[in-house]
Amino acid sequence: MRIRTDQLKAELDRGDRDRADRDRAARDRLDRAAVDTGRREWSPPPVSSGRQDPGKAASDKEASEGKSKSRRSKSKKSDSKSGPQAPVRGWPGPGGGQIGHLDPPTMWRATTVQACGLWPFVAGSGAPMTGVPLGQHLFTGATVCGDPISWFTRARYISNPSLFMLGMPGLGKSTLVNRMLIGLAATGVVPLVLGDLKPDYADTVRALGGQVISIGRGMGGINVLDPGAMGSAAARIGGEAGRVLAAEAHGRVLNMVAALVTIVRTRPMDDHEQSVLSAALHHLRERSEPGRPPLLPDLLKVLAEGPDRVRAVTLDRGEDTRYRMAVDPLHRSLLGILDGPLGDTFSSATSVRIDPAAPAVCVDISRIGESDTQLTAAAMLAAWSDGLGTVAAAHALSDARLAPQRWFFTVLDELWRPLRAASGIVDRIDALTRLNRSLGMGDAKITHTLKDAEALGTDADRAKARGFVERAGMVVCAGLPRAEMEELGKVVGLSRREIELVSSWSSPAGWGGRERDEPPGRGRFLVKVGGRPGIPIRVAITDTERGLHNTNTRWSEAGSAPAGGGPLSPPAMEAS
Repeated sequence: MRIRTDQLKAELDRGDRDRADRDRAARDRLDRAAVDTGRREWSPPPVSSGRQDPGKAASDKEASEGKSKSRRSKSKKSDSKSGPQAPVRGWPGPGGGQIGHLDPPTMWRATTVQACGLWPFVAGSGAPMTGVPLGQHLFTGATVCGDPISWFTRARYISNPSLFMLGMPGLGKSTLVNRMLIGLAATGVVPLVLGDLKPDYADTVRALGGQVISIGRGMGGINVLDPGAMGSAAARIGGEAGRVLAAEAHGRVLNMVAALVTIVRTRPMDDHEQSVLSAALHHLRERSEPGRPPLLPDLLKVLAEGPDRVRAVTLDRGEDTRYRMAVDPLHRSLLGILDGPLGDTFSSATSVRIDPAAPAVCVDISRIGESDTQLTAAAMLAAWSDGLGTVAAAHALSDARLAPQRWFFTVLDELWRPLRAASGIVDRIDALTRLNRSLGMGDAKITHTLKDAEALGTDADRAKARGFVERAGMVVCAGLPRAEMEELGKVVGLSRREIELVSSWSSPAGWGGRERDEPPGRGRFLVKVGGRPGIPIRVAITDTERGLHNTNTRWSEAGSAPAGGGPLSPPAMEAS
């Protein structure tokens, strides 16, 4: 039985070799025939008018046959010298190099200035090419570029330099914004991350040569009564422009103290209390020493003393009892700030002021506990107020020709956390960010879903929070559930295909996948501008970006792996 099997195998091998030889011979004949046909010279047929001489026809035939024989002999000699012509797909059989699939030609991307001479071998792309390179079009592979500032100033695609981003955790939202931050910094725009909660951007700002300010208990604080860069710029400018800037600085300080009181009370201040607070701040500013801004304890002393300017707005009519009734609620709230969970951070002088000349700024509040919602919201609002005051001061100095013109890009990440801290915070955020276009400033607001706005306490707050999305020039969606996309479609305007596409990105990885498979939606985004069709993109980060931006640091730096698993390492796309 073994001998018969070996014989059968030998016959099959011999048959395969015979078939390969026959195929090779057939291909050689076809190739030589093609070469002969290509080399044969063409001559027009003779034109005869009337009857042809038989003798001449015979001589012409003999001459033609002679030429044909001569051409065939020359072709054989040429073939014998150059050897057999290889088939287009290679020789068949082992070692012949035959392939069954020809790879398509390599695609190269270039501008019309560089590739204009290659027509007609070039094809245009409908993807926008203005701004920071974000990634590739999900379907065409074309490069997609964009950011709020470039699309507002250069391309004129949007009427408001703002971006609102939504998506489930872990799909790359902060990674995409981090790329915009790096690209804009390369063009001279100053990134401002005013309240980094994880931190997501501190390492990037350090790599850009920027300033990182840490805020938290025992680490650093912010004096909300300090006019900061606006006060310094007002003194430097002087004249009427300086007085206007000083008045604006006073308004920012007033709004910030009112925001702290709102957080402590969990409700907004009364109108007459804001009048009392404004009068007390004016009294403090007039009596403060140059270069030494007042502190919150100084404000409490003013309320306790009751100067005439403050008493005038309380309508006490000379009665101390009426004055105490008017200012005691405010006095108690301010004492609650100093003696409560906010006191260590806001009762002393500012630890580090924002440098207006820094190429990038990050206020790191990641040391504040996750459950300390009041301090987190207060620190974020204080950082926003101080940062936006720095922006206003930079523009005032530029208008006075005392400093160069600068543009800014602010990042407001994890927007849901300050929104839920207290009623009325939405008004403060709205007041701080509504005038970004006139301030020469683009912004990016990042949250998870529209349900973050639905969780607010009042209908007015919910409507204002939804207005953040409606006013945004760009809306970028990472993976979201279908119900959330349906709700977002009522605000932005999404087609059925776009809803299905983004909803598919929210699905988890399959059970049978490999150990380090990523979620299917990680690094995929849909960019929407007005009523235009969305642009689906795929973002692949570089090794440099991965080293600077890893929101899974705690997992990747774990000293020991969980039971049953290997050492943890950051996935290819880390983001929140």
